[in-house]
Amino acid sequence: MSETPMNTLQYRFDGPEDAPALVLGPSLGTTWHMWDRQIPELTRQWRVFRFDLPGHGGAPAHPAGSVAELADRLLATLDAAGVQRFGYAGCSLGGAIGTELALRHPQRVASLALIASSPRFGTADEFRQRGVIVRSNGLDPIARTSPERWFTSGFAAAQPAITDWAVQMVRTTDPGCYIAACEALAAFDVRTELGAIGVPTLVLVGSDDQVTGPAEARTLVAGIPDARLAVVPAASHLAPVEQPAAVTDLLVRHFSTAWPPAHETGPHAIQAAPVKPVLAPPPLPVAPVAEIAPAAQVAQASEGAVRPDPYDAGLKVRREVLGDAHVDRALASADDFSGDFQELITRYAWGEVWTRPGLDRRLRSAVTMTALVAGGHHDELAFHVRAALRNGLTADEIKEVLLQTAIYCGVPAANTAFRIAQQVIREETTPEE
Repeated sequence: MSETPMNTLQYRFDGPEDAPALVLGPSLGTTWHMWDRQIPELTRQWRVFRFDLPGHGGAPAHPAGSVAELADRLLATLDAAGVQRFGYAGCSLGGAIGTELALRHPQRVASLALIASSPRFGTADEFRQRGVIVRSNGLDPIARTSPERWFTSGFAAAQPAITDWAVQMVRTTDPGCYIAACEALAAFDVRTELGAIGVPTLVLVGSDDQVTGPAEARTLVAGIPDARLAVVPAASHLAPVEQPAAVTDLLVRHFSTAWPPAHETGPHAIQAAPVKPVLAPPPLPVAPVAEIAPAAQVAQASEGAVRPDPYDAGLKVRREVLGDAHVDRALASADDFSGDFQELITRYAWGEVWTRPGLDRRLRSAVTMTALVAGGHHDELAFHVRAALRNGLTADEIKEVLLQTAIYCGVPAANTAFRIAQQVIREETTPEE
């Protein structure tokens, strides 16, 4: 059995071989089986192409760290399958992939449906914190709480088999790929680009979605020139699972009316890549920013060469490592007295040093914690223990760094460091109940 290449995705086809292609994209933590109840109706008119995210549903665990990379892998998979132009419907992270495709590869997308989606998903801090929880505790805490995020309470109580399927689906996901997907969502932000989406777009949302609800849906509709909103009653984040009939009807109507007449219907390859057995859902009854940075400048190098000012790159790395909330507080508190200092550390500490390629962020975090212990900078140490967890160090690895400082920086310094780090690690790695 051959394995799916790293630059492509695990997929399957359903429906007539000569029909136009309709691509269905899954949500984070789910598999292509989340679309099972749409398939009988959709395959009446379309050749349906479903795919799994890396490490989901038994797919090879080749993490992708950005939505753009996931979109590129999907296009490589579609190219290999002979699919050029297609309709696309995606849920949550799958919706982000569809948005990316419509923005960067508009010639490929004939029509678009965004379900439980958003131009920006929560905050970067939220998703990076979720990555810390998974790295420290595995996927079980996320799996146990997934029904609360995905379904209304009434549905979860009435459909225990579906609820159990959802939990098991998350538990069988590769943790590294899940963390990478969280990083991808943390960095995703196309709020200023929505006006460039030029295809007919259906924005569909569950009325009770607490993850990406009607407010996010209205942001999409307001920003996309040719978009319309559909709110599905009595549905939460996984509306295709919770209200399959209503979602299917909306998709059929949208793609039947918004599909350009000249869509391609040429031959499509139909051999899906080999896949492993995955969990399929049990049967379900059918139911009807303040300005925070100066404009980019140009700095003159000593040799006379012109290179970009490192401020913007430094601000980006500073946010990714320390978190938006921390950086926003620091910048908001800056005034005429301290503003130049904030600019200095953003430009030189973060833009010149932290962006250098010689060390990865894990090693830079280890070096930084050691230096802070040696200098007795305890307030900064707390920030950088949090940063170390975000950068991929485990609690055990942080412990080893601090043990090393006991030898070379002194036991009293390490004693204080252990107390600070222990508190931070407890706060950051304890799942919310």
